[in-house]
Amino acid sequence: MFEFDQYLGFLAFLTILTIGFWLMIFLLTFVVPYWLIGNLREMYKERKEAKRAQLEE
Repeated sequence: MFEFDQYLGFLAFLTILTIGFWLMIFLLTFVVPYWLIGNLREMYKERKEAKRAQLEE
């Protein structure tokens, strides 16, 4: 049916495919929302500080 090197190649393909799948799930559910929330929080702080500085002048 399969020779041993074909079997190893198939296992390597499945491993790479699975790692890629879980990496995409991790990125889309944790890293991207974390980055977006942090970026929005920083923009809010900068606007608040700019407004505060403008009121103090």
